[in-house]
Amino acid sequence: MVAQAQAGAQVGDAAEDQVASRDGLDADPRTMTGGQALVTALQGEGVDTIFGLPGVQLDGAFDALFDVQDRIRVVHPRHEQATAYMADGYARTTGKMGVCLVVPGPGLLNAMAGLSTAYACNSPVLCVTGQIQSDLIEFGRGLLHEIPNQLGMVRSVTKHAARATTPEAIPALVREAIGHLRTGRTRPVEIEIPPDTLFAEAEVAPLAPAAPRQRSAGDPELIERAAKLLGASERPLIFAGGGVLGAEAWDELTALAETLQAPVVMSANGKGALSDRHHLAQSTIGGMALLPEADVVLAVGTRFVDPATAKWKLAPGRTVIQLDVDPTEIGRNYPVAVGIEADAKAGLAALTGRVAAYNRSRSSREAELAALKRDVAERVNAVQPQAGFALAIRAELPDEGILVSEMTQIGYWSNVGYPVYRPRTFITPGYQGTLGYGFPTALGAKVGNPDLPVVSVNGDGGFGFALAELSTMARHNIAATVLVFNDSAYGNVRRIQQEQMRGRLIASDLQNPDFLKLAESFGIAGRRTETPDGLRAALRESFAANQPTLIEIPVGPMPNPWTALGLR
Repeated sequence: MVAQAQAGAQVGDAAEDQVASRDGLDADPRTMTGGQALVTALQGEGVDTIFGLPGVQLDGAFDALFDVQDRIRVVHPRHEQATAYMADGYARTTGKMGVCLVVPGPGLLNAMAGLSTAYACNSPVLCVTGQIQSDLIEFGRGLLHEIPNQLGMVRSVTKHAARATTPEAIPALVREAIGHLRTGRTRPVEIEIPPDTLFAEAEVAPLAPAAPRQRSAGDPELIERAAKLLGASERPLIFAGGGVLGAEAWDELTALAETLQAPVVMSANGKGALSDRHHLAQSTIGGMALLPEADVVLAVGTRFVDPATAKWKLAPGRTVIQLDVDPTEIGRNYPVAVGIEADAKAGLAALTGRVAAYNRSRSSREAELAALKRDVAERVNAVQPQAGFALAIRAELPDEGILVSEMTQIGYWSNVGYPVYRPRTFITPGYQGTLGYGFPTALGAKVGNPDLPVVSVNGDGGFGFALAELSTMARHNIAATVLVFNDSAYGNVRRIQQEQMRGRLIASDLQNPDFLKLAESFGIAGRRTETPDGLRAALRESFAANQPTLIEIPVGPMPNPWTALGLR
């Protein structure tokens, strides 16, 4: 029985690895190379930007891209990790699919840090990669860039991965991958095409684009049960995560919250789902105060990890409703009274429509919640110098401007204290906590939003992972503003060693370049400042100049924001 099951799994994998469907033709077949078939399929799906690095197994793809440079922009960074990070930043700030293109083996391995971040943050990224010669795959002969079971490897950080070994199969390969992006929980997908397939010629029939997302509102009976619980509740509370932004459900969230006068606690990835200017918008710190008195909690588009597992967690036996497009997340971290598998946009709209039939009379909670927001702000803003620098950024960055945080002190504080007023304007690495992701991700965000200011917050440690992308910034004239808070250390590691390891410092000090000379060597504007007021002035100058800019901010040790705010 086990052998039969394994054989069946192998057959299923083989069928997924080579997609050859010819359904949905919308054009007559014509002679193309595999590379041209790939580019034609991507164009048909609306792709106009690719972040990629060439290499011998991708020559057929890049040769095809040469012919469409007026329609598809190719941004080539200095490292494969940046291709995936840039595609992720582009995707999460525009809502469009981000595409990266890398060679197999080490190229894909390099890109997987970015894919793991996109996976954690439910980002619509398509990774296209090469392979070795198709008739030698899995023979283990040690060909250039060969790696065993490349599809199996990449499936650990993608929702779907498949291969085409004929030009005719490529249109269906692309359409199926994008179909997975638009079905259920959005996560990265990967396709791979061997070099001989990219150069081979065949009669290829272009296909119609993948179907748009179909939004399910969930089981009507479960919607009804949830509406009754919410309508009868005295102090409802909503936890909203990145799934709300991914589903573009911010209007529906606002409508339900206002109907219930329910405060909305947004995760770091959910910030901006409700403007922080709204009295119902609350941070995690506010949520800590509201949670004990909440009689019904609605979790939507969030894994609900902290409220279920943190030291300030929800007590057992409370009434929790969870709405999520991914059924495996429902009840994973806390038992639920009602679990609704639904798209956040459609599900919240359905809930709002039915809550009206059961909703109790509710007075505005504006005075109460505004007072809580003031108390929280006073407490959070006392964490210095993080608050001073982050609020200086907020003061200069317009509402629609984009901040890409990092695994650094200002970034940690910003997850809790930085006010966000628009959806898709605050980007984090999610639970992956990928040090070094921020700078290339911000470059991708700026490519996707050329008319908006984009600020990248970095420590000198994380910035060092990708500082070669200053070349990309200059070469492609990506007018983002990169901030480097320089304490000549992996600051968080050093603080842990000092406070928890009895001052036994090891491998946490850094030797840095002169960052302004480094910027100048790449032809990038450089500024240096040491105070929040100086940072505000430097940001004003940078935004006015609208050119690639690096601002260095020398800093000293900073306090632990998690312990200062009681989060850990």
